[in-house]
Amino acid sequence: MTLMDVLVDFAGTGRIGPLHCGMSLAEAEDLLGPGHPHPAHVMKGHDIDGCPYSWGGLKLVITQRTVSGIWIGLWPGSTAKLPPLVLPDSESFEATVPREELLTVLDDMGCRHAVNDTLTFGQQSSILTQPADVIAVFSLPGRDQHVPQRDRHYLDVMHKHTA
Repeated sequence: MTLMDVLVDFAGTGRIGPLHCGMSLAEAEDLLGPGHPHPAHVMKGHDIDGCPYSWGGLKLVITQRTVSGIWIGLWPGSTAKLPPLVLPDSESFEATVPREELLTVLDDMGCRHAVNDTLTFGQQSSILTQPADVIAVFSLPGRDQHVPQRDRHYLDVMHKHTA
């Protein structure tokens, strides 16, 4: 399994393997091991809503002890980490995903997507996949990001939220 496989599956299903919005934090931690809670959780207690738990590049937003959002964060031009449950047999991976490459694979797999006008502005662009309602956000690379082509948009984050 490759990073692109994980991204395309997430875009099409809204799930990352067995991880999905609506599952309990306890279920997620049973699968992933203990997460690293956001400092707000540490300061104010575990019942605070909307702050993520993280496992490397994977973040789960928790609301009322339930997963309300799933995020995969990438830093183009670098190496990133995802838990083995998400990307088996890979301690770390190349985190550079050009927008055109992801869109081509989504099209080839029959995953519909449209421009997300809310998050498309300036040097940033975004798509919303259907029917899974996963958002992908792309941007031009920053000065400290070492990418092959500086004039291309690269994936920064893919995420899904429940209402």
